[in-house]
Amino acid sequence: MNEIDFASIDVLELLPQRPPFVMIDKLLNFDEVNTTTCFQVRADNIFVEGEVLNPCALVENIAQTCAARMGYINHYIYKENVKLGFIGSVRDLIILRDVKVGEVLTTAIEVMEEIMGLTLVRATVTVAGETIVTAEMKIALTDIDAAA
Repeated sequence: MNEIDFASIDVLELLPQRPPFVMIDKLLNFDEVNTTTCFQVRADNIFVEGEVLNPCALVENIAQTCAARMGYINHYIYKENVKLGFIGSVRDLIILRDVKVGEVLTTAIEVMEEIMGLTLVRATVTVAGETIVTAEMKIALTDIDAAA
């Protein structure tokens, strides 16, 4: 079996979101349970206020990591179009500090449960190994193809 270089995949193949609303740069890892992405905060990001990333962007970053997981499954495994999904709920969101321009987020999700189009994940966002966000998120996947 060939080793996959996940970082070489264009994330736009995996996401329904389009610039300027893309909050991940690369898919770093994918398996049935765990998915990891990275994202560098740039000054021109629509969620940057001054030199700080708005906390809403951290929730969106987690959601897009979930979207990248499902996009990978749809595009590379099922050979189908990427589907739209929606945040169903966010629980136990803890933001430990602000994120500044130039920092690189590494976002890891662990699938806790999948049933009837709903996926529950535990998420951890780190910067240089420091945990800055933890949360649980429920994503509802539709059968609607994302517009290209």
